[in-house]
Amino acid sequence: MHYFEDLTPGTSRMLGPVTVSKDDILAYAREYDPQPFHVDEIAAKDSFIGTLIASGWHSCCINMRLFADGLVLASSGMGAPGIDEVKWLKPVRPGDTLRSRMTVLESRPSKSRPSIGLIQFQFEMLNSSDETVLTQKNWVMFGRKGAEPFKGEGRSALAAAAASLPDSTPERELPPLSRNPFFEDLIIGETDELGSYTFRADDIVDFARRFDPQRFHVDPEAARNSLFGGLCASGWHTASIWMKLMVVHRERVRAGALARGERVSRLGPSPGFTNLKWLKPVYAGDTVTYRSTVTGKRVSASRPGWGLVFHHNTGVNQHGEDVFAFDGAVFWERRP
Repeated sequence: MHYFEDLTPGTSRMLGPVTVSKDDILAYAREYDPQPFHVDEIAAKDSFIGTLIASGWHSCCINMRLFADGLVLASSGMGAPGIDEVKWLKPVRPGDTLRSRMTVLESRPSKSRPSIGLIQFQFEMLNSSDETVLTQKNWVMFGRKGAEPFKGEGRSALAAAAASLPDSTPERELPPLSRNPFFEDLIIGETDELGSYTFRADDIVDFARRFDPQRFHVDPEAARNSLFGGLCASGWHTASIWMKLMVVHRERVRAGALARGERVSRLGPSPGFTNLKWLKPVYAGDTVTYRSTVTGKRVSASRPGWGLVFHHNTGVNQHGEDVFAFDGAVFWERRP
Protein backbone atom coordinates (compact mmCIF):
# COMPACT_ATOMS: atom_id res chain seq x y z
CA MET A 1 0.00 0.00 0.00
CA HIS A 2 1.16 3.47 -0.88
CA TYR A 3 0.03 6.27 1.43
CA PHE A 4 0.37 10.04 1.23
CA GLU A 5 3.66 9.92 3.16
CA ASP A 6 5.21 7.46 0.69
CA LEU A 7 4.78 9.71 -2.32
CA THR A 8 7.46 12.32 -1.75
CA PRO A 9 8.39 15.00 -4.32
CA GLY A 10 10.83 13.61 -6.86
CA THR A 11 9.42 10.07 -6.73
CA SER A 12 9.26 8.76 -10.30
CA ARG A 13 8.03 5.55 -11.93
CA MET A 14 7.48 4.27 -15.47
CA LEU A 15 3.96 2.89 -15.95
CA GLY A 16 3.00 0.35 -18.60
CA PRO A 17 3.55 -0.53 -21.37
CA VAL A 18 0.29 -1.05 -23.26
CA THR A 19 -0.20 -1.46 -27.01
CA VAL A 20 -3.15 0.36 -28.55
CA SER A 21 -4.81 -1.51 -31.41
CA LYS A 22 -6.96 -0.13 -34.19
CA ASP A 23 -9.92 -1.92 -32.61
CA ASP A 24 -9.23 -0.14 -29.30
CA ILE A 25 -9.18 3.24 -31.05
CA LEU A 26 -12.37 2.51 -32.98
CA ALA A 27 -14.24 1.13 -29.96
CA TYR A 28 -13.63 4.22 -27.82
CA ALA A 29 -14.19 6.67 -30.67
CA ARG A 30 -17.43 5.10 -31.87
CA GLU A 31 -18.87 5.42 -28.38
CA TYR A 32 -17.50 8.78 -27.25
CA ASP A 33 -15.72 10.70 -30.06
CA PRO A 34 -16.90 9.60 -33.52
CA GLN A 35 -15.13 12.27 -35.52
CA PRO A 36 -14.04 11.02 -38.98
CA PHE A 37 -10.32 10.96 -38.19
CA HIS A 38 -11.02 8.63 -35.22
CA VAL A 39 -13.48 6.18 -36.82
CA ASP A 40 -12.93 6.09 -40.62
CA GLU A 41 -9.52 5.34 -42.16
CA ILE A 42 -10.57 6.61 -45.60
CA ALA A 43 -12.07 9.86 -44.30
CA ALA A 44 -9.04 10.32 -42.03
CA LYS A 45 -6.77 10.56 -45.10
CA ASP A 46 -8.51 13.82 -46.04
CA SER A 47 -8.53 15.19 -42.48
CA PHE A 48 -6.42 17.73 -40.65
CA ILE A 49 -3.96 14.96 -39.57
CA GLY A 50 -4.17 12.70 -42.63
CA THR A 51 -4.41 9.35 -40.87
CA LEU A 52 -6.52 7.45 -38.32
CA ILE A 53 -5.66 8.56 -34.78
CA ALA A 54 -6.96 7.98 -31.27
CA SER A 55 -9.18 10.51 -29.53
CA GLY A 56 -7.20 12.68 -27.14
CA TRP A 57 -9.70 11.77 -24.41
CA HIS A 58 -8.96 8.11 -25.11
CA SER A 59 -5.26 8.73 -24.48
CA CYS A 60 -6.19 10.35 -21.14
CA CYS A 61 -8.23 7.27 -20.23
CA ILE A 62 -5.32 4.99 -21.18
CA ASN A 63 -3.05 7.04 -18.94
CA MET A 64 -5.59 6.69 -16.12
CA ARG A 65 -5.60 2.91 -16.52
CA LEU A 66 -1.78 2.77 -16.43
CA PHE A 67 -1.82 4.95 -13.30
CA ALA A 68 -4.47 2.76 -11.68
CA ASP A 69 -2.64 -0.50 -12.40
CA GLY A 70 0.78 0.92 -11.60
CA LEU A 71 -0.03 2.71 -8.34
CA VAL A 72 -3.55 3.74 -7.40
CA LEU A 73 -5.13 0.32 -6.91
CA ALA A 74 -2.43 -0.52 -4.34
CA SER A 75 -2.74 2.77 -2.50
CA SER A 76 -4.95 4.83 -0.23
CA GLY A 77 -6.01 6.91 -3.25
CA MET A 78 -9.37 8.67 -2.90
CA GLY A 79 -9.89 10.24 -6.31
CA ALA A 80 -8.93 13.55 -7.90
CA PRO A 81 -10.54 17.00 -7.78
CA GLY A 82 -9.42 17.78 -11.32
CA ILE A 83 -6.65 18.12 -13.90
CA ASP A 84 -4.41 21.18 -14.09
CA GLU A 85 -3.34 20.71 -17.69
CA VAL A 86 -3.21 18.18 -20.54
CA LYS A 87 -1.29 18.68 -23.77
CA TRP A 88 -1.82 16.37 -26.74
CA LEU A 89 1.56 16.75 -28.41
CA LYS A 90 1.54 13.97 -31.01
CA PRO A 91 -1.19 11.68 -32.33
CA VAL A 92 -1.62 8.16 -30.96
CA ARG A 93 -1.88 5.76 -33.91
CA PRO A 94 -2.92 2.11 -34.22
CA GLY A 95 -0.13 -0.19 -33.04
CA ASP A 96 1.54 2.39 -30.80
CA THR A 97 3.00 0.99 -27.57
CA LEU A 98 2.59 3.54 -24.80
CA ARG A 99 4.33 4.05 -21.46
CA SER A 100 3.76 6.83 -18.96
CA ARG A 101 6.46 8.40 -16.81
CA MET A 102 4.86 9.42 -13.48
CA THR A 103 6.64 11.98 -11.29
CA VAL A 104 5.55 13.42 -7.94
CA LEU A 105 5.89 17.22 -8.09
CA GLU A 106 4.44 18.39 -4.78
CA SER A 107 2.57 17.18 -1.71
CA ARG A 108 0.47 19.03 0.83
CA PRO A 109 -1.83 18.01 3.69
CA SER A 110 -5.50 18.89 3.32
CA LYS A 111 -6.37 22.14 5.07
CA SER A 112 -9.70 20.86 6.34
CA ARG A 113 -9.09 17.09 6.70
CA PRO A 114 -5.91 16.00 8.52
CA SER A 115 -6.47 12.37 7.49
CA ILE A 116 -6.07 13.27 3.80
CA GLY A 117 -3.18 14.65 1.76
CA LEU A 118 -2.96 15.91 -1.82
CA ILE A 119 -0.25 14.84 -4.26
CA GLN A 120 0.52 16.67 -7.50
CA PHE A 121 1.67 14.38 -10.33
CA GLN A 122 3.25 15.00 -13.71
CA PHE A 123 2.69 12.38 -16.44
CA GLU A 124 4.58 12.09 -19.72
CA MET A 125 3.15 9.47 -22.09
CA LEU A 126 5.69 8.11 -24.58
CA ASN A 127 5.10 6.14 -27.78
CA SER A 128 7.22 3.35 -29.31
CA SER A 129 9.70 5.92 -30.66
CA ASP A 130 10.07 7.59 -27.24
CA GLU A 131 8.19 10.64 -28.52
CA THR A 132 6.02 12.40 -25.95
CA VAL A 133 2.40 12.14 -27.08
CA LEU A 134 0.72 13.51 -23.94
CA THR A 135 1.64 15.44 -20.81
CA GLN A 136 -0.66 15.82 -17.82
CA LYS A 137 -0.44 17.54 -14.46
CA ASN A 138 -2.97 17.02 -11.64
CA TRP A 139 -3.64 16.52 -7.94
CA VAL A 140 -4.87 13.28 -6.34
CA MET A 141 -6.21 12.68 -2.82
CA PHE A 142 -4.54 10.01 -0.64
CA GLY A 143 -5.22 8.79 2.87
CA ARG A 144 -2.48 9.34 5.44
CA LYS A 145 -0.84 6.52 7.40
CA GLY A 146 -2.63 5.57 10.60
CA ALA A 147 -5.50 7.99 10.00
CA GLU A 148 -9.14 6.99 9.88
CA PRO A 149 -10.37 7.92 6.38
CA PHE A 150 -13.43 10.06 5.88
CA LYS A 151 -16.45 8.06 4.74
CA GLY A 152 -19.73 9.01 3.18
CA GLU A 153 -18.93 12.68 2.64
CA GLY A 154 -20.88 12.53 -0.60
CA ARG A 155 -21.22 15.58 -2.82
CA SER A 156 -19.02 17.79 -0.65
CA ALA A 157 -15.93 15.58 -0.91
CA LEU A 158 -14.42 16.92 -4.13
CA ALA A 159 -15.33 20.52 -3.39
CA ALA A 160 -13.58 20.26 -0.04
CA ALA A 161 -10.45 18.88 -1.67
CA ALA A 162 -10.49 21.58 -4.34
CA ALA A 163 -10.67 24.21 -1.59
CA SER A 164 -7.15 23.17 -0.60
CA LEU A 165 -5.87 24.06 -4.07
CA PRO A 166 -5.45 27.41 -5.87
CA ASP A 167 -7.75 28.87 -8.53
CA SER A 168 -11.49 28.73 -9.04
CA THR A 169 -13.78 28.60 -12.05
CA PRO A 170 -15.50 31.92 -12.84
CA GLU A 171 -19.16 32.06 -13.79
CA ARG A 172 -19.96 33.02 -17.37
CA GLU A 173 -23.01 34.34 -19.17
CA LEU A 174 -24.79 31.98 -21.56
CA PRO A 175 -25.98 33.81 -24.72
CA PRO A 176 -26.93 31.64 -27.77
CA LEU A 177 -24.37 30.55 -30.35
CA SER A 178 -24.87 31.25 -34.06
CA ARG A 179 -25.66 28.32 -36.36
CA ASN A 180 -22.96 26.72 -38.56
CA PRO A 181 -20.31 29.29 -37.59
CA PHE A 182 -16.94 29.50 -39.26
CA PHE A 183 -13.97 30.90 -37.32
CA GLU A 184 -14.80 34.49 -38.35
CA ASP A 185 -18.41 34.13 -37.17
CA LEU A 186 -17.61 33.10 -33.61
CA ILE A 187 -18.23 35.76 -30.98
CA ILE A 188 -16.50 35.60 -27.63
CA GLY A 189 -19.04 34.91 -24.90
CA GLU A 190 -21.45 32.92 -27.07
CA THR A 191 -22.57 29.62 -25.55
CA ASP A 192 -24.16 26.42 -26.79
CA GLU A 193 -25.99 23.79 -24.76
CA LEU A 194 -24.65 20.44 -25.93
CA GLY A 195 -27.26 18.22 -24.31
CA SER A 196 -27.89 16.11 -21.22
CA TYR A 197 -26.89 12.60 -20.20
CA THR A 198 -28.07 10.33 -17.38
CA PHE A 199 -25.33 8.20 -15.83
CA ARG A 200 -26.64 4.69 -15.21
CA ALA A 201 -24.93 2.39 -12.72
CA ASP A 202 -24.15 -0.24 -15.37
CA ASP A 203 -22.52 2.36 -17.63
CA ILE A 204 -20.47 3.76 -14.74
CA VAL A 205 -19.15 0.31 -13.85
CA ASP A 206 -18.50 -0.68 -17.47
CA PHE A 207 -16.43 2.43 -18.20
CA ALA A 208 -14.53 2.15 -14.91
CA ARG A 209 -13.63 -1.50 -15.44
CA ARG A 210 -11.98 -0.52 -18.72
CA PHE A 211 -10.18 2.64 -17.66
CA ASP A 212 -10.48 3.54 -13.95
CA PRO A 213 -11.27 0.52 -11.74
CA GLN A 214 -11.10 2.26 -8.38
CA ARG A 215 -13.49 0.71 -5.83
CA PHE A 216 -15.92 3.65 -5.70
CA HIS A 217 -16.43 3.36 -9.48
CA VAL A 218 -16.92 -0.43 -9.77
CA ASP A 219 -18.30 -1.76 -6.46
CA PRO A 220 -21.52 -0.23 -5.01
CA GLU A 221 -20.93 -1.74 -1.56
CA ALA A 222 -17.31 -0.56 -1.35
CA ALA A 223 -18.43 2.83 -2.69
CA ARG A 224 -20.86 3.25 0.22
CA ASN A 225 -17.90 2.94 2.60
CA SER A 226 -15.70 5.32 0.59
CA LEU A 227 -15.19 9.06 0.82
CA PHE A 228 -18.02 9.60 -1.67
CA GLY A 229 -20.63 7.43 0.05
CA GLY A 230 -21.99 5.87 -3.14
CA LEU A 231 -21.19 4.57 -6.61
CA CYS A 232 -19.97 7.48 -8.74
CA ALA A 233 -18.63 7.91 -12.27
CA SER A 234 -14.96 8.21 -13.11
CA GLY A 235 -14.05 11.78 -13.88
CA TRP A 236 -12.80 10.59 -17.25
CA HIS A 237 -16.28 9.16 -17.87
CA THR A 238 -17.86 12.59 -17.31
CA ALA A 239 -15.27 14.09 -19.67
CA SER A 240 -15.87 11.41 -22.32
CA ILE A 241 -19.60 12.12 -22.23
CA TRP A 242 -18.86 15.83 -22.81
CA MET A 243 -16.97 14.80 -25.95
CA LYS A 244 -19.78 12.46 -27.01
CA LEU A 245 -22.39 15.21 -26.73
CA MET A 246 -20.13 17.73 -28.44
CA VAL A 247 -19.91 15.45 -31.48
CA VAL A 248 -23.70 14.88 -31.44
CA HIS A 249 -24.17 18.66 -31.31
CA ARG A 250 -21.80 19.18 -34.24
CA GLU A 251 -23.77 16.59 -36.20
CA ARG A 252 -26.94 18.62 -35.56
CA VAL A 253 -25.16 21.74 -36.81
CA ARG A 254 -23.94 19.87 -39.87
CA ALA A 255 -27.38 18.47 -40.69
CA GLY A 256 -28.95 21.92 -40.35
CA ALA A 257 -26.34 23.51 -42.60
CA LEU A 258 -26.81 20.85 -45.29
CA ALA A 259 -30.59 21.25 -45.13
CA ARG A 260 -30.13 24.97 -45.81
CA GLY A 261 -27.73 24.26 -48.69
CA GLU A 262 -24.74 25.72 -46.84
CA ARG A 263 -21.14 24.56 -46.83
CA VAL A 264 -20.47 22.95 -43.44
CA SER A 265 -17.82 24.49 -41.19
CA ARG A 266 -15.25 21.93 -39.99
CA LEU A 267 -13.41 21.43 -36.71
CA GLY A 268 -9.91 19.98 -36.45
CA PRO A 269 -8.18 18.34 -33.50
CA SER A 270 -7.47 19.88 -30.11
CA PRO A 271 -3.97 20.61 -28.78
CA GLY A 272 -5.12 20.00 -25.17
CA PHE A 273 -6.90 21.58 -22.23
CA THR A 274 -6.36 23.21 -18.84
CA ASN A 275 -8.07 23.72 -15.50
CA LEU A 276 -10.29 20.64 -15.60
CA LYS A 277 -12.31 20.37 -12.38
CA TRP A 278 -14.49 17.54 -11.07
CA LEU A 279 -16.40 19.74 -8.67
CA LYS A 280 -18.84 17.20 -7.25
CA PRO A 281 -19.22 13.44 -7.68
CA VAL A 282 -21.56 12.22 -10.42
CA TYR A 283 -23.64 9.42 -8.92
CA ALA A 284 -25.62 6.66 -10.58
CA GLY A 285 -28.90 8.24 -11.70
CA ASP A 286 -27.52 11.78 -11.98
CA THR A 287 -28.34 13.73 -15.15
CA VAL A 288 -25.67 16.19 -16.28
CA THR A 289 -26.28 19.01 -18.77
CA TYR A 290 -23.19 20.22 -20.64
CA ARG A 291 -22.48 23.67 -22.13
CA SER A 292 -19.59 25.21 -24.09
CA THR A 293 -18.71 28.92 -24.20
CA VAL A 294 -16.31 30.63 -26.64
CA THR A 295 -13.70 32.52 -24.61
CA GLY A 296 -11.16 33.56 -27.25
CA LYS A 297 -9.76 32.90 -30.72
CA ARG A 298 -6.75 33.61 -32.92
CA VAL A 299 -5.74 32.87 -36.50
CA SER A 300 -3.35 29.92 -36.80
CA ALA A 301 0.12 30.90 -37.96
CA SER A 302 1.06 27.32 -38.89
CA ARG A 303 -2.18 26.07 -40.48
CA PRO A 304 -3.49 28.24 -43.35
CA GLY A 305 -7.25 28.28 -43.48
CA TRP A 306 -7.64 27.51 -39.79
CA GLY A 307 -7.91 29.37 -36.50
CA LEU A 308 -7.56 28.29 -32.90
CA VAL A 309 -10.69 28.71 -30.75
CA PHE A 310 -10.67 28.64 -26.95
CA HIS A 311 -13.71 27.50 -24.99
CA HIS A 312 -14.91 27.05 -21.41
CA ASN A 313 -17.03 23.98 -20.75
CA THR A 314 -19.31 23.07 -17.86
CA GLY A 315 -21.53 20.26 -16.63
CA VAL A 316 -24.43 20.86 -14.22
CA ASN A 317 -26.43 18.10 -12.51
CA GLN A 318 -30.18 17.90 -11.95
CA HIS A 319 -29.80 19.78 -8.65
CA GLY A 320 -28.26 22.78 -10.42
CA GLU A 321 -24.82 21.95 -8.99
CA ASP A 322 -21.66 22.39 -11.07
CA VAL A 323 -19.99 18.99 -11.34
CA PHE A 324 -17.53 19.44 -14.21
CA ALA A 325 -15.59 22.24 -15.93
CA PHE A 326 -12.53 22.73 -18.12
CA ASP A 327 -10.93 25.16 -20.55
CA GLY A 328 -10.13 23.74 -23.98
CA ALA A 329 -8.94 24.70 -27.44
CA VAL A 330 -9.72 23.40 -30.92
CA PHE A 331 -8.69 24.17 -34.50
CA TRP A 332 -11.68 25.71 -36.34
CA GLU A 333 -12.01 26.22 -40.09
CA ARG A 334 -11.90 29.77 -41.44
CA ARG A 335 -14.51 30.96 -43.91
CA PRO A 336 -13.42 30.09 -47.48
